Amino acid sequence: MQKPHTPFVAYYRVSTQRQGQSGLGLEAQRSSVERFTEARGAELLGKFTEVESGRRDARPQLEAALAFAAEHSATLVIAKLDRLARSVAFITRLLDGKVPFVSVDMPEANRMMLQISAVFAEHEAILISQRTRDAIAAKRARGQAWGTNTARVQQANDTASALASTIAEIRAHGHLRASMIARELNARGIATPKGKQWQCVQVQRLLARLDAS
Repeated sequence: MQKPHTPFVAYYRVSTQRQGQSGLGLEAQRSSVERFTEARGAELLGKFTEVESGRRDARPQLEAALAFAAEHSATLVIAKLDRLARSVAFITRLLDGKVPFVSVDMPEANRMMLQISAVFAEHEAILISQRTRDAIAAKRARGQAWGTNTARVQQANDTASALASTIAEIRAHGHLRASMIARELNARGIATPKGKQWQCVQVQRLLARLDAS
């Protein structure tokens, strides 16, 4: 548990340049972190934003955030653990480092809980990546061209398939309504195929495809 009034340094991450430019996923992270620090009467000393995959170790903004936090004896704060990384090894290195960090969605988590959560995040990333590669390979094998109605339907099916495990996890945490699922997807920085935020009606269509599969 963090001490009262501990100063914080915020780290935000989105996976694509499009998300970084549009702010998709960032606003939810910022709101979550700001509510967390304000509720504790803590000072937010700095804010660092990265546009990079959660599976890559090269993180200049994270390194800058950690250096800044160390210099000011502050704690790194993130909205969700998967915004920090989707790698167990990466999370473990940070846990072994000199700068403490806290995830807003699980502020009381100990080392074991953080590592277990990192295992699930890493596994989810692997599944999504594999499903995407399989979908692309299948389209090429069928000789399908993008831009046709058939291709758009297939893209929607592939999106539903790729997000199936994520949706299942969100539902398992009690977020059952389409509006709640949309909010969770946006908070995780997961954009629609067009790079936009999820709306309730889009999630309803996504759920219908998953239920029909």
